[in-house]
Amino acid sequence: MVFWRKKKTDQAAGDSADQAKPSDADPLTGEATGGGFFSKLRGALTKTAKLFQTDIRDLWKSDGQLVDEDFLRELFAILIKSDIGTETAGKIRDQIQKDYRGRVVQLSEVIEVIRSQVLSQLQQGEIALNMAQQAPTVILVVGVNGSGKTTSIAKLAYRLTQDGNRVLLGAGDTFRAAAVEQLTIWSERIGCAIVRGEQGADPATVAYKAAEKAKNEGFDICIIDTAGRLQTQTNLMQQLDKIRRVISKQIEGAPHEVLLVLDSTAGQNAISQAKGFSAAAGCTGIVLSKLDGSAKGGVVVPIRQQFGLPVKFIGVGEQIGDLQPFDPVSFTKALFDIE
Repeated sequence: MVFWRKKKTDQAAGDSADQAKPSDADPLTGEATGGGFFSKLRGALTKTAKLFQTDIRDLWKSDGQLVDEDFLRELFAILIKSDIGTETAGKIRDQIQKDYRGRVVQLSEVIEVIRSQVLSQLQQGEIALNMAQQAPTVILVVGVNGSGKTTSIAKLAYRLTQDGNRVLLGAGDTFRAAAVEQLTIWSERIGCAIVRGEQGADPATVAYKAAEKAKNEGFDICIIDTAGRLQTQTNLMQQLDKIRRVISKQIEGAPHEVLLVLDSTAGQNAISQAKGFSAAAGCTGIVLSKLDGSAKGGVVVPIRQQFGLPVKFIGVGEQIGDLQPFDPVSFTKALFDIE
């Protein structure tokens, strides 16, 4: 599955280099990260999986469990705690009631119904980044304060530079001085250029200069940070529209991708964030951050249901390499594979 354009001309050499890298160490710090792709995902979803696995297992008083009203009610409550949403939880309960009511069932049978329903809700079409036909591609990143937006930008920039792209960062979160400094430090570690403004500077001006530099100096991708804001702050949300307009004046069709970073620990509050930002910023995809610290990873399900926005990346840890393309099959497997 391809998630963006690769710039390496010698693909065989690139593949060899990738294979030579240890899968259990952070590529910048060398610190242990605890395994490869799937093991990282499983580890990140541990808290959410426990709700599905341990709590549901506890409903079984013996080898088999009678499916009655009490069982269905308790099962529904457990599903709601995972933040998969009342609609999906209701579909799961109704399906189990239809298939097994009045019968004694095994844990594996119920888990299979849940797994099937969740996977069907998570299926999505193309999740590759929207790339411009002619470089540079501009990616605008939005989200509330504390969502993990700046760190997610750094992780995405790292992935893209590893594929041979020249990446330019635009430090447009000028309202928070720490955000500019943080992104500057990341740019130095990753080895990519950055355009930054003074604290309090107009974010749209920073975005304009970043787009201009990307176009004039032959960058492949420009990733622009924006000030964290609440989806209820009308003036700040309108500013996002201004940023989009000035970028498009520099580069036709830009921004090509508008990624909304959602903190998975926010649970159902992430739904209202997605609604507000989707309307104001024209979001094209979601980055779900902090899965490793959340027991509410199921929130991806109602987000997919209500907005139809593809979840393009998930954050599965704190290391620079811990941003993974979202794969519904692997995600569901990590939630429901009971060992």
